[in-house]
Formats: sequence, C-alpha cells, structure tokens
Amino acid sequence: IYSFTNNINTYEGGTHEAGFKTGLTRVINDYARKKGLIKENDPNLSGDDVREGLTAIISIKHPDPQFEGQTKTKLGNSEARTITDTLFSTAMETFMLENPDAAKKIVDKGLMAARARMAAKKARELTRRKSALEISNLPGKLADCSSKDPSISELYIVEGDSA
Repeated sequence: IYSFTNNINTYEGGTHEAGFKTGLTRVINDYARKKGLIKENDPNLSGDDVREGLTAIISIKHPDPQFEGQTKTKLGNSEARTITDTLFSTAMETFMLENPDAAKKIVDKGLMAARARMAAKKARELTRRKSALEISNLPGKLADCSSKDPSISELYIVEGDSA
C-alpha cells in the first residue's frame, strides 16, 4: 500500500491508510457473509487475509495535515481515518454489488489466504510440539499420547521395566 498526503509520501502509513484498511476488510467480510461465502460460525477474514497480494495507492489532499514526528512520513489527523473509511467503503460496496464475479474472486482470494494462514499456523505448532518432545529426551519406549479425547485415554504409572 502506497500512501500520500498532499503529494508527500507517507510510507509509514497513518490514519488515512488505517481507514482504508478498516473499510476494505469490513466491506469484504460483510459481502461474504451476505452471499453465504463465509459461514455463520466461521470467523471473519483478517485484514492481512484480505490485503494479501493487494496493491493500492491512497492519496489525499488535506488543508491542515498533522504529521507524527519530524519526518512527515505518517499522517496523524483522526478525521482522515473516518473520511477515508467512509468514502472507500461506499465506493467498494457499490463496486462489489455491480461486479459480482470480481467480488467473488476477491472474497475467494481472501478465503484462500485465510486457509493458508491457518495451515501454516498448524504446521508451526506441530513443529514446535515435535521439537519440544525431542528436547525432553524421553526414553525410546515412551510415546506421546495419540488421542486428545480424555474419555478414551488412560495414564498408567508403574515402577520398573518389568511392570
């Protein structure tokens, strides 16, 4: 995402970029829920899922821009967030309603990114869990529990190898 305020590159973002991100995520999630592309019990798409692969340019003109810090690389006007969110949300909602094929592709891309994120998270957790078991130096005759259901799992504590 490239953002500008009065032709000044605000590469650190700011309130106008935050408003854009909020509006984009909300509109796509609302559309997906209305069209049944996201089930009622499923979580919403995250902002990162929605923005994956996106290129956007946000350029606003502000009569009195308030930048954060001395470098003028991050906009700090709070009203810029609300205005950017409202204007972009309205335009994006209209676009998605008028172009259902493109809207479905946008939502599908977000869903695919969410699935990839969840799969990566599970793989990371599994790797961490395996490495934790390897680090503990358990004897070879001990095995980790294969079931997560406590109603079908038992723990036997015995003394000695012959038990």
